[in-house]
Amino acid sequence: MEEKLHTPEGVRDIYNTECKRKLTLQERLLDTLHLYGYQDIQTPTFEFFDVFRKEIGTISVRELYKFFDRDGNILALRPDITPSVARAAATLFESEDFPIRLCYVGNTFINHSSYQGRLKENTQLGAELIGLDSTAADAEMLAMVIDGLKKVGLKEFQVSVGHVDFIQSLMEATGLEEEKKEELHSLITNRNYFGVEEILDTCRVKGSIKEAFRILPELTGGPEIMEKAAQAAPSVNARLAIVRLLKIYKLLTLYGVEQHITFDLSMSGSYGYYTGIIFRAYTYGTGDAIVRGGRYDHLLEKFGKSTPSIGFAIIVDELMSALNRQKIAVETREIHLIVYTEDTEKWALSLAKNFRAKGKCVGMYKRETGEQKEHFMQYAKRQNVVSMLYLRDDLKIEMINLKTGDEKTVDAAKKPD
Repeated sequence: MEEKLHTPEGVRDIYNTECKRKLTLQERLLDTLHLYGYQDIQTPTFEFFDVFRKEIGTISVRELYKFFDRDGNILALRPDITPSVARAAATLFESEDFPIRLCYVGNTFINHSSYQGRLKENTQLGAELIGLDSTAADAEMLAMVIDGLKKVGLKEFQVSVGHVDFIQSLMEATGLEEEKKEELHSLITNRNYFGVEEILDTCRVKGSIKEAFRILPELTGGPEIMEKAAQAAPSVNARLAIVRLLKIYKLLTLYGVEQHITFDLSMSGSYGYYTGIIFRAYTYGTGDAIVRGGRYDHLLEKFGKSTPSIGFAIIVDELMSALNRQKIAVETREIHLIVYTEDTEKWALSLAKNFRAKGKCVGMYKRETGEQKEHFMQYAKRQNVVSMLYLRDDLKIEMINLKTGDEKTVDAAKKPD
């Protein structure tokens, strides 16, 4: 017997109810972005390798899926959609001086180490605001994330907001070599502050900077933490970062979303191209961020257009996982089933046509003589059908509600709802 093929490690099939919920979720999230005036863009699933090279600041080259085309060019599956949108925007809107609002949905591919147990293919849905460097643009992005998450039914979540310049100023003030700074960065990301303290002691970093690193865990919360942050700020850039965050917060209160905002000045960007505010959204039921975003004012320069930008990506698979574990239903369109015979085919087709004209989803199954009704009821339940119309040759309809188990029989002269 021939062995059946299965999917490679790190990817999976999504079908039936789960797939329907995922597509419905994406539709609602995109609707939120459209309400803010964002327009759709689709970029290729793979690009020239240079779009994701190390200097761009996405992920390690080792984690890219790379391959050759027939002309010998190195191509890569996209690990992140933002550089693709930046490349497209730099070309398509080269002479545009006004802001450009773009949104997208697509799959990304990262060749994680197998021991990490993470999916290697994920769906990202996001937005990019190109051509504006302002607190208004920053606040719009954050408000849009919060509105989108609320629209899909999420209630308990927080968006952590930081600023690259604050943590970067602390790093620069240590005077350490790049290798040590990267080690510090990794320790802070993992909340290993004992390790941070050990490095700073070993390398004899001056006391005021060590103290600033020591209080980093305390620089998380509402706007009340900013005074302490200002005292720890080692440079003008760090202080300006705090001022900007406070201005953004003031705008977010006008949007009415400030209850979902938490500042975290220990945050550093997950991508190397971030230059200003950075943010991540977290909720229960998933161990990772469901949204990642930030400002990237120099990314488009690498593709030929010098303009500031900010964006975010919702990791749809993580959001789905959180909604499932929080038992938050994603309501989808219900499916109905008409079961008919050779003699009732014309009648069945007429009923289905009328139902579909009213926007109802209807599947059809032609039964053979002798096949039992229970056989089709079991099939309907497996397909998550909510109701079944069983057309009999005596021109009666057995209407079965598969949610409640209720059944009733009506004459053909009476139109079923």
